[in-house]
This record gives sequence, C-alpha cells and structure tokens, in this order.
Amino acid sequence: MNRVSTNATTGGTSGPTAAEFCGHCGESSDGGASATSDVHHTCEELLQLEPPRYCAACRRRMKVQVTPLGWSAECSRHGLLSP
Repeated sequence: MNRVSTNATTGGTSGPTAAEFCGHCGESSDGGASATSDVHHTCEELLQLEPPRYCAACRRRMKVQVTPLGWSAECSRHGLLSP
C-alpha cells in the first residue's frame, strides 16, 4: 500500500505513519502490543477485500473512490492513500 501525503502547513510529503486506529471500523488499534482481538481480526480480513473507510492516523472518515481498476481513499488531513 502506498501512502502519498502532503502536509497542508509545510507543503512537504510524509511517509507512512503507525496505525493508531482501525481502517475499517475506526476503533482504537492495539498498536501491536497485544494479540489482535476477534473484532479487529475480522476487520483485517475485510480490509483485504475493500478499501479502508477511516484514516488509521486520525480516525477521520475518508473520501473513498472505487473504480474498475482499483480504489483510492483520501483523508482531509493526511492526504491520499492507494493500494
């Protein structure tokens, strides 16, 4: 998954950030500190089939566009996310 992001205040780009929230349900992620719960295990399986709906960095709902060739998701703060 490639993350292309532009920082609105500095105009720079930033790389991937650690996921603090689940991209499917938007709930808090355990950050890898413990075993994945059954709920987030299901979310991980669903994210293999469909695009994320929530930004993993800030929990905002993303603007998602699905096309026959793939998908893109955009966070208003963190920019574009694509497969």
